[in-house]
Parts: sequence; structure tokens; C-alpha cells
Amino acid sequence: MPAALRDEFPGLAGGWHYLDSAATAQKPQVVIDAIVRAMGADYATVHRGVYARSADMTLAFEAARRKVAAFLGGREDEVVFTRGATEAVNLVAQSWGLAELKAGDRILLSALEHHSNIVPWQLVTERTGAVIDVCPLTADGQIDLDAAERMLTPAHKLVALAHVSNVLGSVLDAPRAVALAHGVGAKVLLDGCQAVPRLPVDVAALGCDFYVFSAHKLYGPTGIGALWAKAELLAAMPPWQGGGAMIDRVSFAGTTYAPAPQRFEAGTPAIVEAIALGAAVDYVSGIGLGAIHAHEAALVATLRDELRRMNDVTLFGPEQSAGIVSFALAGVHPHDLGTILDEEGVAIRAGHHCAQPLMDHLGVPATARASFGLYSDESDIAALLRGIERTRRIFG
Repeated sequence: MPAALRDEFPGLAGGWHYLDSAATAQKPQVVIDAIVRAMGADYATVHRGVYARSADMTLAFEAARRKVAAFLGGREDEVVFTRGATEAVNLVAQSWGLAELKAGDRILLSALEHHSNIVPWQLVTERTGAVIDVCPLTADGQIDLDAAERMLTPAHKLVALAHVSNVLGSVLDAPRAVALAHGVGAKVLLDGCQAVPRLPVDVAALGCDFYVFSAHKLYGPTGIGALWAKAELLAAMPPWQGGGAMIDRVSFAGTTYAPAPQRFEAGTPAIVEAIALGAAVDYVSGIGLGAIHAHEAALVATLRDELRRMNDVTLFGPEQSAGIVSFALAGVHPHDLGTILDEEGVAIRAGHHCAQPLMDHLGVPATARASFGLYSDESDIAALLRGIERTRRIFG
């Protein structure tokens, strides 16, 4: 990846070694510029005004939807803008889940899921009587699809899995997972938060039914994400939130609703954020996800090789991971390591990463996590290793 790319990210100025892109990615100047233009000179509401600037803003907003759809390999009318992946999962859970699930039905999750792909389904089971099953992991931290094959029954109505683990970087064999689920008649939701910034994604090729992601991990702004769902599923799903923009006609005698995706976008949408998400999609597409993945995979391999040489470091996850390395330094809590690294100008994540069931599985309260972005390079790894060495000296 060209070194000049770092200069396109103002947040990296001053030689900061940012290794927390799995939490949120830094923003390129083109995305910042898109936000400024949309919030300033171009600003107007969408879908409502009859004046020219509102019409122009509406065109830009819907152009962003088309960009996201093309980016995922889906159709424009299959993309719902949400506040992020968390809201997208909750939308599916509260709309499709409450409408389709009943007592005796089963949902299959995995042991490495983010809380956002656990808690919404727990809320649904409390109201429907459906039951959650948990697929175990392989020894190297991948979702065990052989176990999933043994576990799945016709009672399973949904399989919801992370495409890429936010802790381990392990990549799901999504086509096989989808085939197994569809083999028993279950729908499939994939959490693409960590996959979309790192891997080419084609929902048609994957065959899934629902796909969710957040913009801020894709070098875009916070406050927006997307749900992609098959058109026939969206058409059958009831509204989740009510308000302006999602209606056909309102009267006190009854209300009729707009078709999808507008039915699921109540109220004034995140106009500026959607346009900036479109700019982020353009930026990443211009670089190429294949190149980004190859770049991050090389950095992962280098860092794992360096950490493996340290006999007081425990590595978690598979050797072939997507942009993420989790580890533990013996005798040092990850929070202490993170604090000392910060003094060295290195930012990592330390904690349970919103994946407490996975921490229980690993037998640790927390891990240190270094996660790469397209702007990361070998200097970040060198700074991290220097910081680990300083931590060792401090803790003796």
C-alpha cells in the first residue's frame, strides 16, 4: 500500500501509530470534505422539499444508497440505512424476528459473536419463546461449521454469524454456513462490520438473507450503517419504527406504509452521514478491497511472527486472519499494556471487545488487540513491539 496514503488521513498526523481500526477507522480527507460540503454549502432536507437544493440533496442521498448496494453486490431497493450495524440487527430482530419466530423455534449463534449479535436475539426469545443455540469454535478460533452441521435442525429458523470476528480476525466460510442453514430452511444474517472494510463482499455470491455493517469502520462517519436484505424478505417485514417518511397515508382510522426500504427509515434520515458513507465507499473501491486485504494480511503475518518469538506472549485466533491480532502479555493486564503503549504513541484496544462470551471461552478477562487499516504499515508494528518491550521492563 502506498506510504502516501497515510497523508490522506488527518487523524494520523504527528506520527501516531493507530492500531484500533477494528473499533473505528480513521477518516480520509475526501470523506471529511464530503461531510463539510453536505453539512454546509449543499445542505437541505431530503424527500420533502420541492425546491432545487432539496431535490439535489435527495439525489445525492439516494446515490449513496446505490453506491452501498453496488458495493455489496445487491439492489438499491434492498438497502436500508440505519444508525449502524447494531440498529440493523435490532431491526431484523424486532421486525422479521417477532413476526416469524415462535415458541419451539431455534436461533443459532456462535461463541465469538459481538454483543450486538447476541443481545437483540435474547430480547426476541424473551418475547417469542424461541431458543438460542451456540455453535462452538475450532481450536484456532474459527466458527466450527462441522459442529454447526450436526447442530442444525428444521427447528432452526435463523443462523446469525460474524463474517469476520472482531476479536480474532477469523474469517467465516460464509458460503458453507449459508448452505448449511438453507439446508434446514433457516435464514442467514451475517455481521459484516469487520468484513466490509477488509474483504470483497458479494451478498449474491454469499447467498445470505441479511447483511449488516457500520460506516465508521469503513472509513466513513459514525451514526450510519446499512442493512441489506433480500427484497422479498423486506417486502414481507412489518415496520419497526413509526413516523414521517415511512408512510403512504396516515389517518386516525388507520395508516398504510411505504414500500421497503423507506418503510424502515422513519423520520429525517442521516443525510450528511449517508452522503459521506457514499464517499467512503468510493474511496475504498478506488483502492480495491483485494489490495487492502493483501496489505493487512501481510501485516498480520509479520506481527504474529514477531509476537510468536516472545515466550511470554499468548496469541489468540487463527494464523490466517483479516487485519486483527489479539494477544496477552504474561503478568500484565491488557489495560496496563494499553496505557503504556499510549505513552509511546501507540493506540490499541484492551478489554473484552464487546465479546464477553468469547473471553469466557478463551479463559481470559480481556485481550490486547492490534487491528490494522489500509493506512497501517511496518512502522506501526515496530512501535508496538518497542512499547511491549518497555512494558516488560516496567513490570520486570
